[in-house]
Formats: sequence, C-alpha cells, structure tokens
Amino acid sequence: MQEYIEKIIAPRIQGDGGWIEFVSFDGTELSVILRGECSKCEKASLCMQWVEERILKECGEVVRINYRCIKPYFQNM
Repeated sequence: MQEYIEKIIAPRIQGDGGWIEFVSFDGTELSVILRGECSKCEKASLCMQWVEERILKECGEVVRINYRCIKPYFQNM
C-alpha cells in the first residue's frame, strides 16, 4: 500500500500543490498525513474518499483512511 500511495496517488495530488505522506497500513486501515495545499483544503475528506475508491478499483482492497493535516509551522501561529 505504501508503494501505491507514493507512486500512484502522491503524483496526482502533487499536481495540485498538495502532498500525501504514508504513515501506516494494517490491512483495512490506512493512515496518512496531508501537507502542502492539502493541509488547508476544506475538501480533504472528499479527496480521501476518492483515494479509497481508487484503491478499491485499482488494488481490489477496501480500506478506511485516517488522515491528519499538518500545516507549515508559520500557518499555525
């Protein structure tokens, strides 16, 4: 799953200025960190639903994504 996120999903998200970082995968639950434009996007949950759908279609696995948005330090002030 890490390879799929890093090689397939990440380049698609980077095209919009975002960044997705793989954290862990336990078989049904995928944890990621969203950075860049993704970290402040109001539609991040919709994007994660899209990623879940891509994983189902392309990998044949049903996963639930837990994500955390981390903004650059200067945006948290």
